[in-house]
Amino acid sequence: MIQIGVIGSGAMGAGIAQVAATVGHSVVVYDNNQAALDKAKSNLETTLKKLIEKQKLTEQSAKEISARIQFVNDLNQFKSCGLVIEAIIENLEIKQKLFLELETIVSDDCILASNTSSLSIASIASACKKPGRVIGIHFFNPAPLMPLVEIIPSLLTDDKIISESKKIIDSWGKVTVLTKDTPGFIVNRVARSYYGESIRIYEEGMADFATIDWAMKTFGGFKMGPFELMDFIGNDINFKVTESVWTQFFYEPRFKPSLTQKRLYEAKLFGKKSGRGYYNYVEGAVIPEPNKNEELGKYIFNRVISMLINEAVDSYYLKLASKEDLDLAMTKGVNYPKGLLKWADEIGLQNAYNTLDVLYELYNEERYRPSILMKMMLKDNKKFYE
Repeated sequence: MIQIGVIGSGAMGAGIAQVAATVGHSVVVYDNNQAALDKAKSNLETTLKKLIEKQKLTEQSAKEISARIQFVNDLNQFKSCGLVIEAIIENLEIKQKLFLELETIVSDDCILASNTSSLSIASIASACKKPGRVIGIHFFNPAPLMPLVEIIPSLLTDDKIISESKKIIDSWGKVTVLTKDTPGFIVNRVARSYYGESIRIYEEGMADFATIDWAMKTFGGFKMGPFELMDFIGNDINFKVTESVWTQFFYEPRFKPSLTQKRLYEAKLFGKKSGRGYYNYVEGAVIPEPNKNEELGKYIFNRVISMLINEAVDSYYLKLASKEDLDLAMTKGVNYPKGLLKWADEIGLQNAYNTLDVLYELYNEERYRPSILMKMMLKDNKKFYE
């Protein structure tokens, strides 16, 4: 088995290291912050103990996993790695500088991968002397539990690197989907509407956070409502991803961030991790009751799901990924109860189109324009899955 390098010892980097070590790889985790490395090592031991208690690991297996992971503060320790995955701050300049330095250390056939959630893989690769070996390998947090991994080749990535990367991650027991190098890839692009349209409904005074969350769980079967999920992810992360996707798509109205979330971000009300976000998580805080008006709930669900379907349809039209991978990404990456293209067949494209058409007429905003593929399929009376 090849040696795996992981750059960044935060929750994501440490999680990726745990996954790789669990299947038998020797792993080197690098961080330039010794305190962060020490914390990551301590957290790993705590995690492994919990897995032993839950009888998901034996003591012997846990010892072996721990022994396979080396925590270092010297990049030269990556000399023998066959795959290096960076999971550091979402800053293009910092990533480019890092990859350029890595090239002077690793072997010529080492794969260099980024775990970026929204930055261009082509831009990261362009800093390298051998851009063909650079690829996106995007895990979801927490990496040991979330099954989905997006594989993102850039225009410069060699075909051999694509197949080798997919083969490695598949061998880790992950569900891989292949997607184009576009802002947000599949999940962080398509899911924008789940958050953005829900916030729009709130900003219009139509319903509060609790009611919108209730509607999406009750009528859509989502495990978490949009505001619960944003608080869980962190409003700092969610807002920055939205902002990144919006700007990279040349200010496409469908991805426009909201002032509501921007103010939460500025106030450092990040959600669960800060104790307050859309909801208050301090001990003794009153949990708001939703307005369980069925007509209102169905309207909210129909509006949000129509926007989600439209984004999935447009992504398929633009050949972002196969229809199977698009649906798989949303069910395995963000736990949607159904793939959105399958959901479109079930709800009926005509119903989704009618909802968007009414909103487009009402607001006169490009945000609500239906995908051209939706129009073409309705004209020919087609479904995604016959």
